[in-house]
Amino acid sequence: MSRHGNPGQRIAVLGGRHEFEVRTLEQSQESFTVRYSITPPLPDDRTPLAQPVYMWLEAVDDLGNRYTDFGGARGISPDGSRTEGSLSAQPAAAAGSRSLTVRLVFMSGADESGYDLTIPLPSKP
Repeated sequence: MSRHGNPGQRIAVLGGRHEFEVRTLEQSQESFTVRYSITPPLPDDRTPLAQPVYMWLEAVDDLGNRYTDFGGARGISPDGSRTEGSLSAQPAAAAGSRSLTVRLVFMSGADESGYDLTIPLPSKP
């Protein structure tokens, strides 16, 4: 698996109450994974009985190829200051693609919101 970061790319989510940060983009031959953090932590990660927040992603690359959610995992950071997690999609990013436009979807109760961000892919020699 190769790791490519776009550290510092951040967007406000969930009505501006939280900040989503891309930590790395990892690619394998079968899929890619966005590793992220959310500050402050999501309510259900901090308090197990709180309203759960579900997340998934959809993506398209600059060549028009589409990618579907393949699952993920998350939890509270060791210091309790943020949620840390990963979201994966399949298939792997297409050869020759230069960027992924990722749509992050958050759902809590009946409220659903989506956010788009573009993640550059490294050029391959």
